[in-house]
Amino acid sequence: MENRGLDPVPDHERTGRVRTLFPTWVTANMTVLLLTVGAGLTVFNGLNLWQVLVVAVTASVLAYGLVGLVSIAGKRGGAPGMALSRAVFGQRGNLFPGALLWVVRWGWETVNAVTGSYAVLAVLDLLFGVRSTHSLILVILTAFVAASFLVSGLGIRALRICSRVSVWLFGATSLLVLVHLIVSTPWRTVLDRPPGPTAMMIAGIGTLAAGGISWVPSAPDFARYLPRSASGRAMVGAAVGGALVTILPMVMMGAVMAVSSPHLAVTKDPVAFIGELLPGWISVPYLLTAVVGMALINAMSMYSAGFTAQTLGFAVPRAWAVGVNATISLLLGGTLMMVATSFIDTFLSFLTLLGVTFSAWIGVFGVDLLRGRRYDSAALMDTTPTSGYWYAAGFSRQAMGAWGSALVTGLLFTDVEWFSGPLAASWTGRHGLGWAATILVSAGVYAALPRPADRTAGAPARF
Repeated sequence: MENRGLDPVPDHERTGRVRTLFPTWVTANMTVLLLTVGAGLTVFNGLNLWQVLVVAVTASVLAYGLVGLVSIAGKRGGAPGMALSRAVFGQRGNLFPGALLWVVRWGWETVNAVTGSYAVLAVLDLLFGVRSTHSLILVILTAFVAASFLVSGLGIRALRICSRVSVWLFGATSLLVLVHLIVSTPWRTVLDRPPGPTAMMIAGIGTLAAGGISWVPSAPDFARYLPRSASGRAMVGAAVGGALVTILPMVMMGAVMAVSSPHLAVTKDPVAFIGELLPGWISVPYLLTAVVGMALINAMSMYSAGFTAQTLGFAVPRAWAVGVNATISLLLGGTLMMVATSFIDTFLSFLTLLGVTFSAWIGVFGVDLLRGRRYDSAALMDTTPTSGYWYAAGFSRQAMGAWGSALVTGLLFTDVEWFSGPLAASWTGRHGLGWAATILVSAGVYAALPRPADRTAGAPARF
């Protein structure tokens, strides 16, 4: 079990390898919801297969290029992302983006827990004809969240081992699905589809990239055991490569399936629908692999959320902080599975808000990183006015101003089930690029302001 919490990893414990990041980012995208997103690109956006390919590649490179870039902060500071964020926003200022990102993670974990539980229910139905009931839903959801909690509670080594195994399982079952699609798909119909508008391609990139953006603040959490000498380019390559290996085939398969089964894009239970599209000898192992993948996605998210909870002042061990998120995702997941009438609408609305929320932090943190930030471990862990990162009354006014203005800007362009900003009908809003506008505003404003002076005087990190 990993016992280290927010405290930076000393140099003699940094024995990790960049290659371990590749299966990590493959695993981070092993969700059948990508099939649903791919189907939506065909059904709602009207894109043909080649356009879906461009969208999948572009979104992966954009989102996970940022993941790889921010992961470099992990090897520099040896601490989790939201602990390193104290150096940017100030000890008190960091509580605001930290609290918001922590709450948003509840939603992300809830969506994954619900999708994984649907996969288990689909397998039970396919194998044994077991029909879903409220009691069964709660039992399956509890088991799924407990499994995620177990892996995340054990820590980074357990996550690495499980990620390596899941990559092989995912590859094997995906190959079965690909062979089936090659044989059974009416390729003439698929390939003869006319291209959709370029504007819809841009909108698709915005939707697909939003999911990847959510992993950016967590990137240092999985890179903090790497030595300082680790290649930054290799770290970016591992993030982008891992995403492409998963996102590209999943989105493409969803687009192909949607040509003959367009209801995949709108089904309330996407997992059961996928189980009906495939023969039993493929659907059962594929859905079981999906369960493993989504449990690990949840475990990764809980792992990072535990650190975020600690930065907010929860004076408990990391594993107990993870348990807080597990409990919340269980409660919210049960509500969503038994109350929500349109799972995919809820999911897409959540993705939109997710992208905007994370993007405001990314722009500020990214610019600070590119300015050559060096982290002082003593100042990071000191939350009193004596901290080198106390700034003015605990706040970096430049960072907080850029973050707040970007968050407001992003919400102006946002249009979801529960909220519509005054600029949602603009070109940026209609194409789901509120997250991009948010990053540009936060990065631009922070870069234009003078760099705040901390009391570490740019000293090297002390371990």
